[in-house]
Order: sequence, then C-alpha cells, then structure tokens
Amino acid sequence: MKKQPDDLKRPLSSITPAAEPNSHVHSNCGSQPAIRKIQTRGQRIEKKPLVPHRIRKITASFAFIEHRFLRQGFWSSLSHHELLLYLFLVIVADRNGLSYYGYDKLCSLLQITVDEYILARDLLIEKDLIAFDGNLFQVLSLPQKPRSSSTTALKTAKDMQTHDPATIAQLITNCFGKKHG
Repeated sequence: MKKQPDDLKRPLSSITPAAEPNSHVHSNCGSQPAIRKIQTRGQRIEKKPLVPHRIRKITASFAFIEHRFLRQGFWSSLSHHELLLYLFLVIVADRNGLSYYGYDKLCSLLQITVDEYILARDLLIEKDLIAFDGNLFQVLSLPQKPRSSSTTALKTAKDMQTHDPATIAQLITNCFGKKHG
C-alpha cells in the first residue's frame, strides 16, 4: 500500500466563508451551513468553499439538474451527443423546461452535424428525457429510472428508408400526395 503524502494528511488552511451567501436571494439558501462535514470511509472531511468570494448565487434565471441524474445512472445511459444536447437544453430552458432553438443554431453551437443532432434528439425523446413538437423543446422531469435505447445507428440508405421516422413520414406523404393529390 502506498504511503500517503504529508500534505494530504494536514487539514486545509482555514478559509473564512463569505458572509451569508445567497441570503438576499432566497430565504432558505442563507440557512444552509457554509461548512459541511461529511463521512467518507471512516474519515471526516470538512467541506469549505475554496474561493469564498466566488460562491455561486442565484440572481436571475438558472438551470438545475437533479443529483439523481448522476446517481441513478441517467448520465451513464447517454452518449456524448445526447449529453451535449440534453445539458444545452437544460441550460437554455425556462422554469417549465421549455426552449426554442432551430436545428441549425443547435448544430452550430454544439458543433455537431445535423445527423448527430437528429439521432441525439430522437434518443432523448425515446429515453423520455425531452419532448419535442417540431418547434419547441421541453426538458421533462426525470422518469423513475433510466431507459435504455433500442435504437441503433442508421448506417445505410436502406436503414434510413425503413427506420428513420422522418424518412418514413416523408415517404408516406409523397405516396399519398401522388395518389390523392
């Protein structure tokens, strides 16, 4: 077993927390202790702000993600592009989880292709994390547990024709439009 360096054995230097952080913003925030002690494998660790004058404050709009997003496996159930899109939608959403961004702006900001965006969006819908009506996104409350995806990447033109919802809808419209138009 490796010997722990001496600097890890010493307690952190005393840092004075900022005077009542967030007390002017929300009545419940000021009552939270600035220093918390947690138990970790038999050792007590004191959590103190590292930079007290930079404690985050809720001053206007804000985003939040429930801790269970990480703890209950939602994070690990998502691909890189799904995480990127989901976190972006959480950040830009209003208090009801609603936001509007066109695919072109999303792809530009997230630096992903349209195909990567569509796949990520459809998988987030399938996993019941977001809703989308063609114009408006809604970040939904988390379901009871993460849902695994049954969707695999569409790699060939035949896959696109037989499995992509947008392609199938276009084929049906074209088909009925020609016969009944």
